[in-house]
Amino acid sequence: MRASGILLPITSLPSAYGIGTFSKEAYAFVDFLEKARQKYWQVLPFGSTGYGDSPYQSFSTFAGNPYFIDLETLIKEGLLTETECENVDYGDSVEQVEYDKIYHSRFQLLRLAYERFRTLTNDNFEDFCKEQESWLNDYSLFMAVKNYFGDKGIDEWDEDIRIRKPETIVKYEELLADNIVFYKFIQYKFFEQWNLLKEYANNKGIKIIGDIPIYVAYDSADTWANKELFKFDKDGKPIAVAGCPPDSFSATGQLWGNPLYDWEYHKSTGYAWWIKRIAFCFKLYDVVRVDHFRGFDEYYAIPYGAKDAVIGRWEKGPGIDIFEHIKRALGNVDIIAEDLGFLTDSSRKLVADCGYPGMKIIQFAFDSREESDYLPHNYNKNCVVYTGTHDNDTIVGWYNTLCDQDKKYATTYVNNQNSKPEEIHWDYIKFTLASVADLAIIPMQDYLGLGSEARINTPSTLGGNWVWRMKKDDIDMNLADNICYITKLYGR
Repeated sequence: MRASGILLPITSLPSAYGIGTFSKEAYAFVDFLEKARQKYWQVLPFGSTGYGDSPYQSFSTFAGNPYFIDLETLIKEGLLTETECENVDYGDSVEQVEYDKIYHSRFQLLRLAYERFRTLTNDNFEDFCKEQESWLNDYSLFMAVKNYFGDKGIDEWDEDIRIRKPETIVKYEELLADNIVFYKFIQYKFFEQWNLLKEYANNKGIKIIGDIPIYVAYDSADTWANKELFKFDKDGKPIAVAGCPPDSFSATGQLWGNPLYDWEYHKSTGYAWWIKRIAFCFKLYDVVRVDHFRGFDEYYAIPYGAKDAVIGRWEKGPGIDIFEHIKRALGNVDIIAEDLGFLTDSSRKLVADCGYPGMKIIQFAFDSREESDYLPHNYNKNCVVYTGTHDNDTIVGWYNTLCDQDKKYATTYVNNQNSKPEEIHWDYIKFTLASVADLAIIPMQDYLGLGSEARINTPSTLGGNWVWRMKKDDIDMNLADNICYITKLYGR
């Protein structure tokens, strides 16, 4: 069934307090989606962010981002006051997140809310802690210990707690007991608020698409508490880390730095941790986009400590075996395979054998030197097409930086030589929606016709990413009417 949706991370929503949250503006955006006849909202990962502010480098694969907790809801619950929330510096910009200020202000307020919450009796909180204890206890202890060591990375902790000596674990659980409960409180509020927002969207016929990053961060509760899942040496350090080899875009490749999985161990457990992780995602989202799908076929291993990705080698991943186990355990769940980048025959076969829809990116289609798989006449229906993703420039920014040959190729193919510059984004949006792909997703910035200033992320760069925010008046019902019209026009 043909359908369409909009990509907008929670961070990019407008809100009163410096960053997008599960606020009234989030509910207003759901109303916008409904009026625009959209069936999907792609929100990207929800992970608790650390260095670099990327949700793809999270302190936990299970924990939610504390920044998403809506302060106005906490005010209504009597856990904060308006004055307390207004007397905090979130930064001066309504169009960009200032993470350094958000970090200090948000945790300051959440601790105030916790101090009031802890005086109350709350059976729901106790039930939540019990239901989520398989990951929540390790995560909360990890964060409390990280705070104790001045928020330093795990390599800078004392060795006894870094390697989790049992008697040391007990010592820190007692020493940091109150802070541990604080982090449990944060997660309780995160999931309480998100579940209500998701229910609101689902009741309006809108499904949520989320992301599961293939890797987890080295500095995370996952690696600290589950070393057997990863290729670590006897000192608990990675033997090799993840990345991509050099290519035409990067002479030194991409060094992501994530620890690699011990796939033999995972296979011996029937992929129990992965099944648990995927199942958890389907409680958060209705559809899950699996990031870097090629890594399940082959993955690039770079020696730990390398300064770039020049030296590395391809190693075999678990292949179809892991997805057969997932299917037996969870049934036919809705997964999108992020199959972008250089694909081998074996990685294409893996996507085909799984039967998951892959991804097509309009911005990748127009290379005048060769015909591309991303040109719509090469699509089959079982795919998801985007004008661009969070890792691409906006469609306006992309078009304005095309070389002359590629721009000529694109305008000839789309047949929009006579379009006005201010209408170019609509040409490529319509072109995307008109394709045979079962699902089309358009980033909100493209519907707004914004340029490169609204780009979400530039891969392999630090700073200036994940900062763009909508303005409140961007949630415009006239725009929703226009989107609704072209959605109907192309049978979505």
